[in-house]
This record gives sequence, C-alpha cells and structure tokens, in this order.
Amino acid sequence: MKTDVEELTPTRVKLTVEVPFDELKPNLDKAYKEISQQVRIKGFRPGKVPAPLIDKYVGRGAVLQEAVNDALPELYGRAVEETEIFVLGQPDVEVTELEDGTQFAFTAEVDIRPKFEVPDYDGLEVVVEDAEVTDEQVEETIGNLRERFASLTNAERAVEEGDFATIDMAAKIDGEEVEDAATAGYSYEVGSKSAIEGLDDALTGLAAGEDTTFTGTLPGGERAGEEAEITVTVQSVKVKNLPDLDDEFAQLASEFDTIDELREDVRTRLGRQVKLQQLSEARDKALEALLEKVDIPLPDKVVEEEVGRRNQQLEQQLQMAGMSKEDYLAEEEKSAEEFDTEVADAARLAVKGGFVLDQLAVQEELGVENEELSEYVVTQAMQMGVQPQQLAEYLTQNNQLPAIVSEVLRSKALNLVVEHVTVKDESGNEIDVEAVQRELNGETGETVQADEAEESEEAPAETAEAAAAESPAAEAKDEQDAKDKDA
Repeated sequence: MKTDVEELTPTRVKLTVEVPFDELKPNLDKAYKEISQQVRIKGFRPGKVPAPLIDKYVGRGAVLQEAVNDALPELYGRAVEETEIFVLGQPDVEVTELEDGTQFAFTAEVDIRPKFEVPDYDGLEVVVEDAEVTDEQVEETIGNLRERFASLTNAERAVEEGDFATIDMAAKIDGEEVEDAATAGYSYEVGSKSAIEGLDDALTGLAAGEDTTFTGTLPGGERAGEEAEITVTVQSVKVKNLPDLDDEFAQLASEFDTIDELREDVRTRLGRQVKLQQLSEARDKALEALLEKVDIPLPDKVVEEEVGRRNQQLEQQLQMAGMSKEDYLAEEEKSAEEFDTEVADAARLAVKGGFVLDQLAVQEELGVENEELSEYVVTQAMQMGVQPQQLAEYLTQNNQLPAIVSEVLRSKALNLVVEHVTVKDESGNEIDVEAVQRELNGETGETVQADEAEESEEAPAETAEAAAAESPAAEAKDEQDAKDKDA
C-alpha cells in the first residue's frame, strides 16, 4: 500500500492511497459469503451460491462495492498510522480508481491537529485573588443558614414587601381563560420578582380575601410571551420570622454549642473554599498564560462542532430550567450577537487549549496508569452520585475510555505547567501551590481537585481549563439519565 500526503491547509490534509488489488482478496471473499447468504438461486441453499453465479445474477460490481466498503476503514486507519498524522473527526473519502484485478485507490480529506512545539513555560507568572475571608462573608453565610430555619406566621394586615402571600391566579386573553396559566394555593415571596412582572406591585396593599387584576406577559405555557389580563386573589398573608443569632440557634442548626463556635467553623469552611478557588484560578491562568505564547491555526470544522455542542448543551440546561434563550439573554443583558461571539471565542479557546495540552503531554512523554483512571472514575462517580462500577461499565460500553485517558493526560500536562509557574496573590504574596494543596488534602484525608473549587452556573464563556478538559463522564451521566427517563 502506498500513501501520499498533501497539505491542503495547516489543519487539513489529503491522503492519496493506492492499494494492490490482491490486498482486497479477504474482503472480496467476505463480500461473496455475505451476498451468498442473501440471494436466492434455485438449486442452491443460502450461503452455498458459487461466486460465478453471484457475478452473473448480482453483478461483479456489487461485489466489488461491498468489498471496498468493508476494506476502507482498515485501509484508512493504516494510512493514518503510516503517515503519523493526528486526525480530527471523520474523513471525506472518495474512491478514485477501482480496476478489477489490478488497482484500487482512494483519497481521504481530513482535519488534523496542527504541528507545533509547546514553548518553554518556565518563568511564567500569574496573579490570583487574595484568599481572604471577610466578616461580611461569614455573616452572609450564617444569614443564609438562618433563612433555612425561618418560620412563617399569619399576619392580620395587608401585604407588604418581604411577606409570603398564598395566592390564586387566573389569566385571560381576549376574554378566554388560559388554563395552563391558572394556579391555586401558591406561596409567593412578595418583592422577589420571581414570577410574572407586575405581580409584586399588584399584591402590595391587598389583604386576605381581596383580589386585583393587572396586565402582564405570560412567562410559560402554550401562550408564553403573550399579554394577558391576570387576576390574583390573596388567600392569606404570612410574615417570615428569623431565629435569633444565639447559642440556641447554633445548637438547632449545627453540631456546635455556641454561636461563636458556629461562626469559627463557617470562617474555616469559607477559608478552605477561597483557597480551592485560588488553586482553580491558578490552573486556569497558568493555561491562559501558556496559550498566549502559542499561535496555531485551528480547524474551522472542529471549532464549528464545538460551538454546536455548546449551544446544544445550553439549550438542554435552559429547557430543564424552564427558560427560553430570549429570557436567558435578557437576564444576562446580552444581545444574540454578543452571545454568539462569546460562544465562538470560548469554542476556539477550548480547541486551542486541548491541542496545547495534548502536545505538551507528547513532548513530556506523559502517560496514564490504570490507578489514575480508576481514581478519575471514582471521583467522577462521587460527584454525580452514582456507583463507580456503574459509571465504569457505562464508559466502557460507550467507548468513552479514550476520552477519559485524554482528559487525565490533559490534567497531568496542566499540573506540570502549574509547577513551573510563579503564582502570586493580588497583595503580592507568592503562593506555594503544592503546599496549599497538601494543606487542603490534610484537612480531608483525601485528594482535593482544584477544579472542583466552586459549583457555578455554566456560562457560554468558560475558564480555559474547563474549556480544554470537559468531563466526558459528566456527559455520560446526562445520557444515562435520559435513557433512564425514557425507560
């Protein structure tokens, strides 16, 4: 087999492969056997039809086509291996020559990872936020805890902002009831602006048993986005009562005996969180600093696929949240054009980051041990709330192990970069990343991943590390959940 490589662009090549016809013999034999099972010729049992009769009644051309289709994947794989190119995605294959008994040739155009060397990353310096816990943060956290233990009591007065009103609602458009917009016995926090626009103003000043009608835009249902005449009736008015910040509250809300002990524990936990955030930010900015030193072309098709994947992921998240894309853009105060630009930028960052970390892993001859794969699966399973064995089986059955290996390799490559980067906080203090990692690990007795520092809503533009190393295991969990739901 002879293979020539033509560089169409720095990220796309054309392979021209010539194959001696003799190499197709196993595929021809297989094609005759399979066609023999399918045809019905008088006097011959299925699978026993001789090749000359198949040529006569089915046609030699059909046999050749079957053999070529069977041979192409293996021949293409051999060509890629021989030329030592790193292909991306599926090739565009065209059979250019098929001479029965003499020659077979085809071409394959495919995107490739650009060839480059990762430059020296010693001496890079990044700045991260100070790992500071303020009194305000401590009190805000305790305040949120108080909210969880608040109680509601009836108020014999009109509704005020901050009250919880139990309400009934009905909507009409052109005098016709909108059935899926009606609700009864709904508890609503007045002033939260979490329902129909105008509801807070309508409720304020109403007492139990009173109602009013206002015009508002329906947020969901079959008539979503349309204006309706909405009638709201107050069933009851309740006031939220927060517990006092004293030792009794500490005993109620925690394992501590005093409020001072609770505050100290909150401060410790917040301190741990901000240090984790520091580590995550250090990793992200280390990769960003490295990417700034690398200028490489990116395959358009690969970037487009990443853009599509991100848009699809956001659509799924919005659907689960009961939001439209228009609502999301309004909430983020972005135009559709700004959103598309951000997604495209994030996609390019993801593709570039992946290329750089992959190449660094090759240059540094990094590998993945079975123990590292097992640790990854266990960690992902714990985060997703599934059994490690269940996740491992799913990944194996769906051929996602190569993606897992790639992700672990990228993480190891990034760890190597961070080891060579000087990390300082905004106050100018140099941070020993390894020492902070050991400190955090010592607190829990188990390995802490810096990229698990904070759970946040996923935005179109992500951090460089998250973009370069998204978890295929998380996607596996989403697919499994969908299958379970369908079942």
